[in-house]
Amino acid sequence: MTNLIVKKITYLASVTFVAGTFMGTEAFFGTEARAHDIESPVSQDITPPFDIIKVSANTDGRWATFLMELAGKTGTITPEATGAFRGSSVFAYVWPTKINPSGVGFTPNSGILALAITSHPDFDDTPLYDENNDGDPANDGKTWHAHWAVLAQDEACGAGFKVREISPGQDIVPATMPDLPIALDAPGQSPILFDNQLKVTLPVKGAEGAHFDAMTAILNVSEEGSENPLLCVNQAHDVASGDLSFPGIIMKKGETKLISN
Repeated sequence: MTNLIVKKITYLASVTFVAGTFMGTEAFFGTEARAHDIESPVSQDITPPFDIIKVSANTDGRWATFLMELAGKTGTITPEATGAFRGSSVFAYVWPTKINPSGVGFTPNSGILALAITSHPDFDDTPLYDENNDGDPANDGKTWHAHWAVLAQDEACGAGFKVREISPGQDIVPATMPDLPIALDAPGQSPILFDNQLKVTLPVKGAEGAHFDAMTAILNVSEEGSENPLLCVNQAHDVASGDLSFPGIIMKKGETKLISN
């Protein structure tokens, strides 16, 4: 498995498991330091829009809000279109969590539930939604949008993880998942990208007290005829904790003093 070096720490390859400011960063994160956020130093070796500075999350028991601050302007870099689904790239801001996948409608205990804010111009995987508001819900994969995904380890992938395959009729899946044979949901909530900040709020059960981490990553759809998984995490620009140790905790809303507006 390929080892990835982020902020001088080797990670992922050895990990085993059981997505200029406006009024400053207070606009999303509030003004007090919180023990359950994750803060990460700026790195000169990481492209600024993918260099994580800070992440946080809270929940009211039904809805959870995930926040990320980057060293550069969020969402300004998207994949180059290839003209084909197979072999295409996905850019993503990701929060891997310890929330049970059943909390969003997947098979219980089936992998690592991750929230991802993604852009991929070569295909649309949110057929129920029209993110760019042009009247066509099938042409806006490039527009940043939210997914829940269930990850599993796989050494065939460059960063050691894939989006888990599913078996129709055997796996439990959400009603809003796209027509792909992987554990991917398209819940429909739109992320907010402003300057160097990113925020999304969406429904999930069992989030309070769950640990989380964050990363910026490139995923790739396998080439036609390849034996590799359909969707691999092949490169990580940055990991908030440095070692994917899940130090963040999703707090009850109000306890983190996050400003939601």
